[in-house]
Amino acid sequence: MRYLPFSVKLLSLQRAAAAAVLHKNSTTHVPQRLRGDVQQWRSVKVNMAALAPLARAVRWGSGICRSHRLTLNRCGPARGIASSIDPSHGLTDEQKEFQKVAFDFAANEMAPHMAEWDQKEIFPVETMRKAAQLGFGGIYVQPDVGGSGLSRLDTSIIFEALSTGCVSTTAYISIHNMCAWMIDTFGNNEQREKFCPDLCAMEKFASYCLTEPGSGSDAASLVTSAQKNGDHYILNGSKAFISGGGDTDVYVVMCRTGGKGPKGISCLVVERGTPGLCFGKKERKVGWNSQPTRAVIFEDCAVPVSNRLGEEGQGFNIAMKGLNGGRINIASCSLGAAHASLLLSREHLSVRKQFGETLSNNQYLQFKLAEMATRLVASRLMVREAAKALQEGRSDAVSLCSMAKLFATDECFSICNQALQMFGGYGYLKDYPVQQFVRDIRVHQILEGTNEVMRMIISRNLLSES
Repeated sequence: MRYLPFSVKLLSLQRAAAAAVLHKNSTTHVPQRLRGDVQQWRSVKVNMAALAPLARAVRWGSGICRSHRLTLNRCGPARGIASSIDPSHGLTDEQKEFQKVAFDFAANEMAPHMAEWDQKEIFPVETMRKAAQLGFGGIYVQPDVGGSGLSRLDTSIIFEALSTGCVSTTAYISIHNMCAWMIDTFGNNEQREKFCPDLCAMEKFASYCLTEPGSGSDAASLVTSAQKNGDHYILNGSKAFISGGGDTDVYVVMCRTGGKGPKGISCLVVERGTPGLCFGKKERKVGWNSQPTRAVIFEDCAVPVSNRLGEEGQGFNIAMKGLNGGRINIASCSLGAAHASLLLSREHLSVRKQFGETLSNNQYLQFKLAEMATRLVASRLMVREAAKALQEGRSDAVSLCSMAKLFATDECFSICNQALQMFGGYGYLKDYPVQQFVRDIRVHQILEGTNEVMRMIISRNLLSES
């Protein structure tokens, strides 16, 4: 059995504390290369099966760092609107603790670099590996293969917090987590042991390959084929818009091993370096620029039968179950962007003067701010309810995940867009982060199933019950 240590780094430099955890109650020490970030390290013994490998003490911290500093006021009975939109409301003490860790990581490790990653199209591998040291590389993967073993609600809380620092990077981390979960859930023990530990540590990165040039919303019509030849499948076809494509190591691929329709689809894990695996040009995108996007192309690509997840014909079911969680994840990323944009707007209204007084005294803008706050809280409540339904395996989970994705991505985009409007001309400048939040979350209304498809899923469920 292979076990990997989780090093839990506390990001507040004002507190000298850290822990490293090895599964099954054994003890390990924090790697030497990580010690410069805190004043001291100590070893602790933790039962991974009982407790997620997350810090027990860390200050809230603050900050979305850009041309001006924003204090997020995340703890305690904050003043006015901050208390009404506090994302820690209703959470357990443990959830508040790892939410703090995620917020602090976002403020210190992501937000200061968000604009540079966007402008230079940098895939921040080392930053993501630091996130993995906190347990964020396999948040809802089982602990016996290196995961944190947290719930869907816990995962939503973490992704919302991380997205305040960089939506694009967090969105990729969410896709990576989804791939790791699919292997953990549908793979056999050998596959889980082979792939999951490195994915959870983010020593290797994963990409999800479903969409094709000719099959987007109609995923069941995919044509990438896998013909069985002895102990291998010969894979031919192409996948489009693949996050991480060309830079990642593991590709979870939906392909056709049987006849037409969803029952003819299987799921293969294709490893980087496999002969016949190649990539298209790096796409130029409006947002999500800290993660590369390319076509993934298979030309007589020989994949071992042992890399198939589940049985032949189960691929579409695996893909859809992955996407249910993916919809919660991407909605959570939208929540983080909207939360950050709302606080940036409040700060701006408090300091910007026009017609002899601050914009915060303008009743129209007060009303707009109130609407933004209401939409944010409503979206958060819907996403968290859907996350709980999915975790519990409830019969309404698919519809609730679709509702949450539809509502939260639409409303949070509206919040970010309104924030940009409040900033006026300054909001359109790349010196200010609101424009990047707008660009980065616009695609959330398209991917993981377009919001039009979400409406189809919801309406079909309602009509089937009539």
